[in-house]
Amino acid sequence: MQRSFSPAEIDDLVPELVALRRDLHAHPELAFEERRTSGIVAAALRDLGIEVREGLAGTGVVGTLRHGRSTRTIGLRADMDALPIVEQSQLTHASRHSGVHHGCGHDGHTAMLLGAARHLSRTRRFDGTIQFIFQPAEEGRGGARVMLEQGLFERFPCDAVYALHNWPDLPTGHAQTRVGPIMAAADRFDIVLRGRGGHAAQPHRTPDVLLGASQLVVQLNTIVSRRVDPAESAVLSVTRVSGGGSHNVLPAEATITGTVRSFDAEVQDRIENALRDAARGVALAQGVNVEVNYTRYYPATINTAAEAAIALQAAEAAGLAASVAARPAFTSEDFSFLLQRRPGAYLWLGQGRAVSESAIELPLHHPCYDFNDDALPHGIRWFCAVAERELGAD
Repeated sequence: MQRSFSPAEIDDLVPELVALRRDLHAHPELAFEERRTSGIVAAALRDLGIEVREGLAGTGVVGTLRHGRSTRTIGLRADMDALPIVEQSQLTHASRHSGVHHGCGHDGHTAMLLGAARHLSRTRRFDGTIQFIFQPAEEGRGGARVMLEQGLFERFPCDAVYALHNWPDLPTGHAQTRVGPIMAAADRFDIVLRGRGGHAAQPHRTPDVLLGASQLVVQLNTIVSRRVDPAESAVLSVTRVSGGGSHNVLPAEATITGTVRSFDAEVQDRIENALRDAARGVALAQGVNVEVNYTRYYPATINTAAEAAIALQAAEAAGLAASVAARPAFTSEDFSFLLQRRPGAYLWLGQGRAVSESAIELPLHHPCYDFNDDALPHGIRWFCAVAERELGAD
């Protein structure tokens, strides 16, 4: 089914959704603590006559809307959680919760999917079932994985799943996605070097864990350039080195923490193995003990071909300037867990504002970041267009 949207079909929803979005922004909640947000979502869905189930992954909400006779089912997903950041904006709707900030635009995602639920429940230009999945804990806590472990797709079947993310690198009114990887796998490593500690004036009497840590940091930064095929893409970043507390004491322990981003499981394996080899080698050379904890917390987000095509077609139908993304991003996303289980696609929705030459568009996770409300109708239209293409009713 090929439909286009008239602005009036969506635009009458926008003022109320802007107010909702700003209310969510003012009352952000961290991972698995989205009780107020999920309560608002559940109440809004019930008001539309949509079947609601709460409690999946604690604060998750799933709304089910059926129409027609088709047995085909799709899932549309939005994340709800905020970040542990002190908001520094001067907005009238700035966070009222100290140390918690909607710095990634999930308030906008929630508002857009609620808008889509309202529009689709009103127009019902589809034949099948739509699962509106409002997910907690995307920011590093794996809420999608927990929902799956608690039976998301068994209780709420989906033949395909779709999600979007607001994208400040793209102008408002634009959208991109691609077949294959679109977001990176995210790994974390924590390396602990242990010795005996001793007097800084007598370094010959104790293994130097700080020297070992320094050598290891240098070696870690050569792994991607020397152990990964140049045709592949990966990032390894050391983000924290700590050890010691006095100018005249050689510490007994030093720690190194960082992240690895990649798009291919074989590359991921190669990097982890090389990191462990480097840690063991430095420990042996310096006479210290080493412990490596390597956690693969998010897999790569990989779009399937047919669904990526539908996502772009839906973007065009929604009036967006749609294009294929030239390359994936090294940021990560736990929608990846859903895409490991079902076909689907993840879309970047432009939210960049027009700025002067001297101004800079704020990046995601910035303490002053705020979702651009001008993008709300674009996201609503896209969600609706996806549903109408996947569940076309002639």
